[in-house]
Amino acid sequence: MAIITRTFSDLDFNFTPHPVTKDISRRFDENAVKSAIKNLVLTSNYERPFHSEIGSPIRKLLFELPTPMFALSLKRAIIDVITNYEPRAELIDVVVYDLRDDNTVNVTVEFKIVNTEKPLSVELVLERTR
Repeated sequence: MAIITRTFSDLDFNFTPHPVTKDISRRFDENAVKSAIKNLVLTSNYERPFHSEIGSPIRKLLFELPTPMFALSLKRAIIDVITNYEPRAELIDVVVYDLRDDNTVNVTVEFKIVNTEKPLSVELVLERTR
C-alpha cells in the first residue's frame, strides 16, 4: 500500500526570482503555512479585493485601551481568523504578551500541520503605530 503525502506550496511574497527559472519562488510545507498564518493575522477586513470577509480586526484592537480583556479579545480574533481561513493548520495555542511600555504586542501562534504531529510556531510582533 502506497503512502500518499501532500505537499503544500504558496508564493513567496518577497517576490524573489528563482535563480534558474527566473520565475517567482515558492514556499513549501512548513514555510508555506507559517507565511499564510502571518498574512492572515496581519490582513484587515476589506483589504483583499472581492474577499472582504477574509481578515481580522487586529489592527483596530491594538488601539483599544489596555484592559484585562484586551489580550483575550486579541487572542480570540487570531484564533477565529486562523480557524476560519487556514484549513492546513490545527491550532494548539495562541499566546499574547502585551508590552505596553514598548507599544508592542508579542504573539506566538502554536500549531501543527494537518496530518502531522510536529508542533510549529509563528512569532509576530504587532506594533501600535500609524
